[in-house]
Amino acid sequence: MADSTELTARGTIHVGGAWRGAVSGATREILDPADAAPFAVVAEGDEQDVDLAVEAARRAFDGGQGAWPQTPVADRAALLRRVADLLTRDRDKLGLLESRDAGKTVEEGRVDIDCVADAFRYFADLVAAEAPGRVVDAGSPDIHSVVVHEPVGVCALITPWNYPLLQASWKIAPALAAGNTFVVKPSEITPLTTIALIDLLVEAGLPTGVANIVTGPGHSVGARLSEHPDVDLVSFTGGLASGTKVARAAAPTVKKVALELGGKNPNVVFADACATDEGFDTAVDQALNAAFIHSGQVCSAGSRLIVEESVRDRFVGELARRAQKIRLGRGTADGVECGPLVSEQQRDKVEAYVESALKEGAVLRSGGRRPEPSADRPASGWFYEPTVLDHCHREMRVVREEVFGPVLTVETFRTEDEAVALANDTEYGLAGAVWTADAGRARRVAGRLRHGTVWINDFHPYLPQAEWGGFGKSGVGRELGPAGLAEYREAKHVYQNLAPRPVRWFSG
Repeated sequence: MADSTELTARGTIHVGGAWRGAVSGATREILDPADAAPFAVVAEGDEQDVDLAVEAARRAFDGGQGAWPQTPVADRAALLRRVADLLTRDRDKLGLLESRDAGKTVEEGRVDIDCVADAFRYFADLVAAEAPGRVVDAGSPDIHSVVVHEPVGVCALITPWNYPLLQASWKIAPALAAGNTFVVKPSEITPLTTIALIDLLVEAGLPTGVANIVTGPGHSVGARLSEHPDVDLVSFTGGLASGTKVARAAAPTVKKVALELGGKNPNVVFADACATDEGFDTAVDQALNAAFIHSGQVCSAGSRLIVEESVRDRFVGELARRAQKIRLGRGTADGVECGPLVSEQQRDKVEAYVESALKEGAVLRSGGRRPEPSADRPASGWFYEPTVLDHCHREMRVVREEVFGPVLTVETFRTEDEAVALANDTEYGLAGAVWTADAGRARRVAGRLRHGTVWINDFHPYLPQAEWGGFGKSGVGRELGPAGLAEYREAKHVYQNLAPRPVRWFSG
């Protein structure tokens, strides 16, 4: 894995099989969130670099016999498995790099690398097991009709800063498995592990031009990728405002667009889930995990606790007590449970939300400030204490808008209908959870929540899920057959833990 000196010397833009610097010669320092000190320098690409990368990806896709789309499925799957093995080999180094880049703990970084390797193996197995086509009965023995799946073409993959390599793998692995070529744009503030992944793809034997990376900002690199006429698909994960810009830029060329945007995710706790000491402890433990993993910088974070009024005081009291005990510090230090926010700008944003909530009547139960400096927590780092805000209501900005930080708001309800209404009262619909010992209530509430993922007696686990699509400029979506019916339905993943138990990521 290249160190900072090597990155600067060779460049961090990979186009057509070669590493180089930006056409403009511009560079950017990468800062460690724990102390705000620069520890790497990367190329700052722009539209010129994007055009070169897309051209290389286009050649690799359109190269005729022997090009990546014509590579046998078994060979593509084998390459993905080799990549997974290399990720496992480099787990410790990559986990450390992810920690320094994004601020998360080394343990979290290593878990991320495990999930990245799993993603490559999953898509290798999935594509290897695919049928060559689905035969459609045409009503005549003289007609052979079959539905086949083909690669889309050149994919622009734009990833966020909070889970740099994991989010990249969720795009890169299926793109390669299906026979596509790609240009990936990692976040300009956390690009290092994605750069390292390109090295591993090359080491695994991926043909020249299939994988390309342009490091640089969204307003130039991301915007050009989204609008480029030779890009066939844009996959973007990030905030709502940026996602809207991506969709707008892609519209004139009617390219396929996949957007995974923000969330304001409810964690609904019924009193019967807390009827036993074990049930209470589990629900509190998972509420902490839901809100404060990676300092709350998670799109699916359970940032809205909606708890039944009869258990609210006990539940929130214990939650706040344990939140105060979470050990903050540099992610590479022993015993640290929660790292800094990713940037000074992000911490300023979190502070502004907490300040506005307190002015609007929220009650601070824990956190709400920068911690005292320590040996593992430099004053220059972007740390913020895990914060619990009680007595919140829907009119507050902190309840309506995505904070993306270690801030948990508390609302209460008395009836099942009220709980569902509160949980659904958001412009987002990414994820949510319900905690109850009543199996019937669990099914009813999960069925009524308007969120793409609903966990029952759990929070945060994800299983691989299918995506949808259409071809060329014929529009987004499909008609006729099973796919046509699916277009008129929302896909929801309901995950129920039949044996809920505490998962002590945090102390206390």
